[in-house]
Amino acid sequence: MSKRRLALATIACAAIGFIASSGPALAQADYPNKPVKIIVPFPAGGTSDVMGRLIAEELGKILKQPFIVENIGGAGGVIGTERGAKAAPDGYTLIQTGVGQSAVAHGLEPLPKYNSNTDFIHISQVHSGPNVLVVHPSTPFKTLKELVDFAKANPGKLDYGYTPAASGHMAMEQFKQTAGIFMLGIPYRGGGPMMTDILGGTIKMMFINQDVALQHVKAGKLRPLAVSSAQRNPLYPDVPTVAESGYKGFEALSWSGLSAPKGTPQPIIDKLEAAMVQAMNSPAVKQRLESQGFVVPVQGAKHYAEFVKSEEARWTRVIKTAGIKTP
Repeated sequence: MSKRRLALATIACAAIGFIASSGPALAQADYPNKPVKIIVPFPAGGTSDVMGRLIAEELGKILKQPFIVENIGGAGGVIGTERGAKAAPDGYTLIQTGVGQSAVAHGLEPLPKYNSNTDFIHISQVHSGPNVLVVHPSTPFKTLKELVDFAKANPGKLDYGYTPAASGHMAMEQFKQTAGIFMLGIPYRGGGPMMTDILGGTIKMMFINQDVALQHVKAGKLRPLAVSSAQRNPLYPDVPTVAESGYKGFEALSWSGLSAPKGTPQPIIDKLEAAMVQAMNSPAVKQRLESQGFVVPVQGAKHYAEFVKSEEARWTRVIKTAGIKTP
């Protein structure tokens, strides 16, 4: 081979090698160049679905590609989350993580087939909201202290409704442990039937998401005694927190966020994190969430990863103390 041909061949090989090695980097820089799927591990219509679609809409605007929600319900969010953990780590399948499937599930048996702290890269938190302890108006309780005093004097005579492993269930278990009281829990398959029964007076109380309770509180059909957040909620300005009512440090929240399967390239994570921060700090998104009593949390991957870890530890401890078993 002549020197000229040898030189051309060497240049060609180098070019091919450069293209091959730079392919993933170019793909990451071009991300996203096709639609992105967000797995919401709950049926359509609930709070989780609303949050997932809100983020899909905002990320689509910022990153100029469709973000499409896929609802995969079942087992309190575990089935869809398992599916997300096994997805290709290329940035084109993201997962909505949240209190039930990412924290509570790790305290229950059987354990999920994923680890929330090692099988996902947590990108940013989306929302946070309290539960509200509400009672039927036929009860005599006007304050949390009155309820606790009665429960201590009459163990097991008060009943409450709960949906197993939901945030309201966890809030009630933590409250019972904190206050040192025993009340009879009545399980429900969903929030709808439970709401019907408390409005009808069949059950006397429950912890429920603040947005769900609001219309009934305004109509005088439910009486709120306390909210489970660290600070008062703007939609319930006259309702004290559980902490204010004598249980310092008490907090129990409903929350969700956005995560990706482990192994997703860091440049893609960085781009998604930046887009999430931009979306969540927009006045329109803030107003939309706050109008329903939700709080826009601190944004960013570091904060969300630490928060998920702390929530898993919190609810695992509560579940083990209560001896809660899955149905």
